[in-house]
Amino acid sequence: MRPLAIIGPTGTGKSHLALDVVEQLGGEVDAEIVNADAMQFYRGMDIGTAKLPVDERRGIPHHQLDVLNVTQTATVARYQRAAAADIEAIAARGAVSVIVGGSMLYVQSLLDDWTFPATDPAVRARWEQRLAEVGVGVLHAELARRDPAAAAAIPPTDGRRTVRALEVVELTGQPFAASAPRIGAPRWDTAIVGLDCDTTILDERLARRTEDMFARGLIDEVRGLLREGLRDGVTASRALGYAQVLAALDADDPAALRDAQELTFIGTRRYVRRQRSWFRRDHRVHWVDVGAATESERARTVADTLRAWRHVP
Repeated sequence: MRPLAIIGPTGTGKSHLALDVVEQLGGEVDAEIVNADAMQFYRGMDIGTAKLPVDERRGIPHHQLDVLNVTQTATVARYQRAAAADIEAIAARGAVSVIVGGSMLYVQSLLDDWTFPATDPAVRARWEQRLAEVGVGVLHAELARRDPAAAAAIPPTDGRRTVRALEVVELTGQPFAASAPRIGAPRWDTAIVGLDCDTTILDERLARRTEDMFARGLIDEVRGLLREGLRDGVTASRALGYAQVLAALDADDPAALRDAQELTFIGTRRYVRRQRSWFRRDHRVHWVDVGAATESERARTVADTLRAWRHVP
């Protein structure tokens, strides 16, 4: 019951390919899907995360969707434990796990069985207090002095990861990268398939995807989630699309809401560059080009994906 992981940049069609693959497998073995998109953990965050509605999941069991409230913090450690338990339970049922998503740390923590560095609530609280006092820019500069490599890898606007890196550096006396997972034999002998396509094609898809999200009611979805406590969510409130709409609503300016769509597209395109850089470092990935969206190309992609899964080096 070798698992299959379908990874790659946002907008490459991972979720729909997973459905096609599971249906194709149906004649020989059962399969279930395990989500690896961190923002799809959240209940109510549907439009902006491109989460498949229940009635479009073709009756296929999905795991790690809608498991958190927007006020809860998504953590790699929680996901690793919960998703690993799902995969082992699926295997015990004699079925195949199809892991689907593009959240980089979450994918690698699961497939490489990452051992997380210790945490100390007092040290964490001190750095979080420092963040509140001086802001993320000053704190990120402090990280750059202590660990230049970590500062280069963490965006200067990401206060949560900056705090975590400083905590790990203080507790271990080593660079933050020393605690990163090492690429080795994938856990459970998982076959890893990566989807990607030409940048121009993907940019066009991302633009259409963003336009569709706003047309389908992303702004109203955010307004509804504010009543559920979205503003208090450490990770949920920073999700692409949601963060941009929140900022526009705070500005109380119709022009800001119009700009939110363009800013979401720009942020997503930037995130795609990070995903490509991260996943391309992994020599285990079997890459499949998904530039064409024809029926014949979809069938070819399914066949290529299953061929990679069946092949055992």
